Amino acid sequence: MLLATFPVGLLECNCSVLVDPGTREAVIVDPGGDADRLLDLVRVEGLTLKALVHTHAHLDHVMASARLRQETGAPTLLHPDDRFLWDNVPMQGAMFGMRVDPAGELDGDLADGRGVSFGSLSLDVLHTPGHTPGSVCFHLGGERPVLLAGDTLFQGSIGRTDLWGGDFQAILRSIHTRLLTLPGETRVVTGHGPETTIARERRYNPFLS
Repeated sequence: MLLATFPVGLLECNCSVLVDPGTREAVIVDPGGDADRLLDLVRVEGLTLKALVHTHAHLDHVMASARLRQETGAPTLLHPDDRFLWDNVPMQGAMFGMRVDPAGELDGDLADGRGVSFGSLSLDVLHTPGHTPGSVCFHLGGERPVLLAGDTLFQGSIGRTDLWGGDFQAILRSIHTRLLTLPGETRVVTGHGPETTIARERRYNPFLS
């Protein structure tokens, strides 16, 4: 599996592009901005985009979704518990003094335990409510396991719960029961900022002691 992660948009959401090297099929996780850059990457690398998937529907994680769907035809997937946020992306932007276009159409639901396939690979969906009701993480197992944690878990921190639909007890429960049970060597790609590992967060994260 090939993985590229880089910040996009004004709020520097970490967007990830995962590729099956044999088939060049790919998924994009959290296309939060810089649509031109993402479309250029898809074209230059000769990728077939199988899905646009979202860890949650805060505006900084979805702002390139509509254009990518329009120009690639890739289905857009979200957990249904975050549909209210998706439908109100322009309102989210207005609250931060930003003019933001609608996030576009949704083509399907993400569900706990249901995989998102690309080539011979599949991302496992873990429903991890707390940052938002429909927050999910994506897990890819194997010899080098990876967790795409969105805004649920950060290096030394956890996601905010003072925004729409946030729940502090729920996010702690999600992290303890769904994430910290993963192997310690699991690489954690966060929604913002630097990567970490499950082992590091078990040991050093002050919110999880």
